[in-house]
Amino acid sequence: MARRVAVIERVRCKNGTTCDFICGHYCPVNRTGKDCIVINKLDNKPIIDEVLCTGCGICPKRCPVQCIVVVNLPERLKEDPVHRYGDNEFELFKLPIPKFGAVVGILGRNGIGKSTALNILSGNLKPNLGHYRKQPSDADIVGRYSGSHLGAYFEKLFAGRMSVSYKPQRIDLLPKMFSGTVGELLGKADERGVAGRLVEELGMKDIMSRELSKLSGGELQKVAIVAAASKKADVYYFDEPASFCDITTRIKVARLIKGLASKDVAVMVVEHDLATLDYISDEIQIFYGEHGAYGIVSQSKSVRRGINEYLDGYLPDDNVRFRDYAIKFASTSSERDTSRDVLFSFNEMEKRFEHFRLTTNAGVVHKGEVMAVMGANALGKTTFLKMLAGMEKPDRGKVQKVKIAYKQQYPDSDVDGTVKDWLVRAAKERYGSGWYKQGILEKLGLGRLLDREVRELSGGELQKLFIGVTLSQECDIFAFDEPSAFIDVEDRLIVADVIKDFVIRKAVCAVVVDHDVQFIDHTGDSMLIFEGKPGVEGHVVGPVGKRDGMNDVLKMLDITYRHDKETQRPRINKPGSALDREQRGRGQYYYV
Repeated sequence: MARRVAVIERVRCKNGTTCDFICGHYCPVNRTGKDCIVINKLDNKPIIDEVLCTGCGICPKRCPVQCIVVVNLPERLKEDPVHRYGDNEFELFKLPIPKFGAVVGILGRNGIGKSTALNILSGNLKPNLGHYRKQPSDADIVGRYSGSHLGAYFEKLFAGRMSVSYKPQRIDLLPKMFSGTVGELLGKADERGVAGRLVEELGMKDIMSRELSKLSGGELQKVAIVAAASKKADVYYFDEPASFCDITTRIKVARLIKGLASKDVAVMVVEHDLATLDYISDEIQIFYGEHGAYGIVSQSKSVRRGINEYLDGYLPDDNVRFRDYAIKFASTSSERDTSRDVLFSFNEMEKRFEHFRLTTNAGVVHKGEVMAVMGANALGKTTFLKMLAGMEKPDRGKVQKVKIAYKQQYPDSDVDGTVKDWLVRAAKERYGSGWYKQGILEKLGLGRLLDREVRELSGGELQKLFIGVTLSQECDIFAFDEPSAFIDVEDRLIVADVIKDFVIRKAVCAVVVDHDVQFIDHTGDSMLIFEGKPGVEGHVVGPVGKRDGMNDVLKMLDITYRHDKETQRPRINKPGSALDREQRGRGQYYYV
């Protein structure tokens, strides 16, 4: 008998209000007189019996708010789950395995158990082995993995002989957990006596006296990374360390984390930025499954093979195809021909603050063009976008007055209304059109979220909503500040294509600030490069073509890139390798 997982998002379920138990009424098993779908008297919401369920797919299709997912598990998956949250809730099968002396990279979509696995391995969440009504004993858990690496791992963890340091995904919660300055927090965390050196490496000396509540997302991320790396531990876990970090910091963070691994120390990293994950990892383990329903972990693989198999969507060793399409990259780094019709222009500008000054060149943006903006944090990129959008007035210079839609860097979830409310308000009469449904709702995956309250959305869902809200507006210029943050690999490329296709189709333009080299490479046509001293002075190189711009960025980072032979994805060359030396000698830091 095939095994199934049935998941009901109970928050979204409308039974008893706008829905009259539709799933149960249409269930073929219920119609035979059996109780496959019944009402839970505690909350008046349905419960699905996974043994009786035939996996016919009728109830997910009939559900008016699409809150039901029924998934047939792979036939070869015979074992019980590692953890399940409750009736008709998410379950995780298998765990990634830490390896001493190596950095194990974790790759997978959002919502399939990566953070759950890290919480289990770090001791923050005790696995229930699928028995969510009664927590198994420590001995039961150790016994489940007896004779394996995980058995020895859990035995030491539960006995207090395995010390763990964990950098969580939600760094925005750090100020709520610790009230004080950066220096005070790192002083308490510094068990190895290395915080001072790490602060120097990441350029954090200027924020040591600042309160955590006053830090930006990028600054909080660096604080969380240094705090985790400063602890004395046998195993270090980092959940999305590149988020909010600028491109310069990502390379520094990758080197810092990679340096933690030794014969007595294991490191595990979850990351969506493929270039960073490739650079930081010694091995790759892949998570696959169904969003919000279940997750499975693959066998360990070499870095190149693991990432390429993930992009292909097929795992030969497991004989599993977990995606019905391959993620592909452009085969060349050539620049797309864009219209020469100028859509808007801006003069040389200057903006002065108490401790910071930004100067920019004059420039033009053409119809159908995506102008990418890259550079370290605190050099004025967001200020530049705000000047274009009219939210900041330059002290010198002018911007041509055009209507600009602006997606801010950190979308606010503390707002009232549903996803549909926000989209309808932005799109007005365009909301019901065919192109809007296909180009915005379907491609960004917002259709299934329409009835959700904005306050309930995850970071990635919130990001995609406000990208959709921005594109819904009637404007000529669309400005996006870090649209790839919190979004997984598949959705990053989808978002890049949505922005690019929209700009071409509507003969408008977009200005995109982001730190993911792969995302910018996939999206941009021209570039602005921000240089200077962070927090003190920023100035702009460009606009320039994408090839020249990417070359300048990588030269500034002192790294070279190449194309992967199979997938054409951008990869960082190993420092000192033959290809690295060759490209440096030719002045070609951007892959050729």
